[in-house]
Amino acid sequence: MFKYLLESAGNINWMAISALLTFLTVFIVSAVLVLRKDNTFIQKMANLPFEDEAGNHNIKNDNKNEK
Repeated sequence: MFKYLLESAGNINWMAISALLTFLTVFIVSAVLVLRKDNTFIQKMANLPFEDEAGNHNIKNDNKNEK
């Protein structure tokens, strides 16, 4: 059914090209934004799961409590 609907719509190659261009645009913009981030910001975000609410690292405290 869909095959017949698409065939009757005519040449739809522009849809594939626009989807590809949209994907490439979003990918390139996101790659540029990620590569321009500061290393200290990346390290801070990477360590967020290991911090308690006060901002202190609690990995050492958790290891002492497990013994």
